[in-house]
Amino acid sequence: MSGDFVAGLFSDEVVRKCETMPDFPVITFENGESLADEVVTYKDLFVNGCKIAKALQSAGIGKGDRFSLVMRNHPEFLYTLLAASITGAVVVPIDPRSKGSKLSYQIKDSNSKGIIFTSEFTPDVEKSLSDLKDVKVIGVSYKEGFEKNVFNQFPSLNEILEGPEAGLPDNRNRELNTPFEIIYTSGTTGDPKGVVIKAHRMPQFTMLAQFIWQYAADDKLYTGLSLTHGNAQSVTLVPALMLNIPAVISRKFTKSRLWDVCRKHGCTTFSLLGGMMMGIYSEPRKANDADNPVRKVLSAGTPLSIWADFEKRFNVKIHEWYGAVEGGFAHNPPGDGPIGSFGKPIEGLMDMKIIRDDDSECAPGEVGELVVAQKQGKVEVEYLGKSKASAEKTRGGVLRTGDMCHKDEKGWLFFDFRKGGGLRRQGDFILPEYVEKALADLADVSDVCVYGIPAESGSPGESDIVAAVVLAPDTKLDVKRISKELNKTLEKGYIPQFLQVVNEIPKTASEKNLDRLLRDEFSKEAANVYRF
Repeated sequence: MSGDFVAGLFSDEVVRKCETMPDFPVITFENGESLADEVVTYKDLFVNGCKIAKALQSAGIGKGDRFSLVMRNHPEFLYTLLAASITGAVVVPIDPRSKGSKLSYQIKDSNSKGIIFTSEFTPDVEKSLSDLKDVKVIGVSYKEGFEKNVFNQFPSLNEILEGPEAGLPDNRNRELNTPFEIIYTSGTTGDPKGVVIKAHRMPQFTMLAQFIWQYAADDKLYTGLSLTHGNAQSVTLVPALMLNIPAVISRKFTKSRLWDVCRKHGCTTFSLLGGMMMGIYSEPRKANDADNPVRKVLSAGTPLSIWADFEKRFNVKIHEWYGAVEGGFAHNPPGDGPIGSFGKPIEGLMDMKIIRDDDSECAPGEVGELVVAQKQGKVEVEYLGKSKASAEKTRGGVLRTGDMCHKDEKGWLFFDFRKGGGLRRQGDFILPEYVEKALADLADVSDVCVYGIPAESGSPGESDIVAAVVLAPDTKLDVKRISKELNKTLEKGYIPQFLQVVNEIPKTASEKNLDRLLRDEFSKEAANVYRF
C-alpha cells in the first residue's frame, strides 16, 4: 500500500490486511440450521466492497451523501460498510424489522439518496419508496431462501458482486473526522433520532477490545445482535476486523440455538443486552447448559435478579458494561465490582455523576439522572437535523443520558430505570425484572415482558402491572396455576394485575422489549388478556 495510509480508517485498514493476509477467514455468517454458513476473508471484503463503492458512485452517491441499508446480518452488510468508507458516503443502517411509517420516516429523515436492501424486505421498501420518489435503488440482494421476486424491476446486487473487479477509486475518502454512519435510536418512546457517527469511532472500538474486553489471540467472538445496532459493531464486528480475531455472526438473534452455535464454532465470548439475558434464561433448562466453550459474556443490562444464577447455570463470567450510541462508557469486570453494578467509568477519560433535577449531585444511594463529562475536550452529540434536541442532550457541557441510576459509597454505579419509565404501585417502585424472572422460571413461559399501564385507581404516577408472556410450546394456559406460583416467589405488590398472552414479544434491533407496542395492543376486554 502507498505511503498515504490513514491509520484507523476502516477502508485503509482493510486494504492493508488484504495485502498481508488476504485469505484469513475473519467473519463467518451463521445462517441457521437449514442453510450453509458464509465465510468472509479480507480479500472477499476488499473486492466486494470496491464493487459496491463503484455502484454507489455510478448512482451519483458520493462523499457526504447518505444512503439507507435494510438487511439482516449478511456478508453484503460488511461490503456496504466498506463501500461507504471508501467513497465517504454515509450509510444509514436501518433495523430490518422497521415497517410502514417507521421505515419511511428513517429513509426520509436521513435524506437518503439511495437504498440497498435484501429481497425479503421488498414489499416493505416498495411501500416506502412509493412516497419517496427521489430515492434510487442501488441494488437488491437475493439470498438463499428468499423469493426471487425483484430483479425485473430493481438493479441486482448479486449481479454487481458477480461482475468484474472494480479496484479502489482514485478519489477515495481519506478522512477520519467525517460522518460514516447515521445510527437511529431504538425509538422505544417515540420517533427514533439519527445519531451521526464519525469514522474515528472505529479506532476507539479497537482500543476497547484490547484494553477493556481484553480479547486474546485464541478468542473467537460471537453475536446474534443486528449489525444495524452499535453494540454488534463496537463489541464484535470492528474488533474482529481490526484485530484479526475470527468472529461468528448469526443472521438474527436466536435464544434457543445460542449455546449450540457457540459449541459448533468454538466461540469463547459473546455480547448480550439485558432483554436478551432474560430471554435466554427463560429457555428450558438442559443437562448440558454448563458444557460450552464460552468463558465470558459481555452484557449491558444484566438483571440483578438472574445475574448469579445465569453465571452458575451456564458456567460463564459476566463482564457488565454501560454505553449508548450517543456516548458514555462504564464497566464492571468479573470479580471487580458488586453484582448488579454496571461499573465505573474509565479513569482519566470521563466522569459520571448522578444528579438531581437542579443539577446538584446526589448522595450515595439516592436515585438521579446519570450524566457524563469528558476529561478532555467537550461532550458532543449530533442528532441529524435536530439541533435543539442535540443541544438539550448536552446542556451544561454534560451528556444527559436519561437513565435514572444511583451509586454506592465506593462509587459503583447501578441502573434503576429509564427516566419517565419507572413503575410505581401504591407508593413503591416496582422493578419489572423481578417479576420477569419469576415468570421466566415457570416451565409455561418462553418469553416475558412486564410493563405498566395507568392505574385503575386513578392515582397520579401510579401503574397497574401487565405481564405479557409467550407460552412455551405445547403448553395449555392455566392462569390460576401461574398466579399460585407467582404468589410463592413474589411479594404481593409485585404480582401483576393482568396477564397478556401474545405470540411474540416485539423487539428493537438491540433486542430490547418494545413494551409500547404491547401497551398499544392491550385492552382489558381483549380475549388474550386475563386478570389475576
